[in-house]
Amino acid sequence: MAGSRRRAAYRWGLHSESLCAWWLRCKGYRILARHFRLPVGEIDLVARRGQTVMFIEVKARSDAARAAHAVSRTQRKRIERAASGFLAANPHLSGHGVRFDTMFVVPWRLPIHIADAWRPEA
Repeated sequence: MAGSRRRAAYRWGLHSESLCAWWLRCKGYRILARHFRLPVGEIDLVARRGQTVMFIEVKARSDAARAAHAVSRTQRKRIERAASGFLAANPHLSGHGVRFDTMFVVPWRLPIHIADAWRPEA
């Protein structure tokens, strides 16, 4: 039973990421990567709009408040390390601004996009 719930949650997460990628494309963003993984961390979506590269964490929950609390400090650090790896692997983006966003997906709603959700600590 736990395995089937885990698989359902995984599928819902993948669907949520696809929905967010679609929503960002509709808003004029270019999706550069999905499921970018390094040993130091992973990024759900990497997008670009103009001269800004966004590293986006997608959270799918039953309500927006639960989704907002789901991005922990530890997770933000992993995303930041993975973002550094992504930028190192893509030197043509070195002159671009960087932003960390979150997107929340709740049932029967369009994704909620929180631009500049956090800034890396020094």
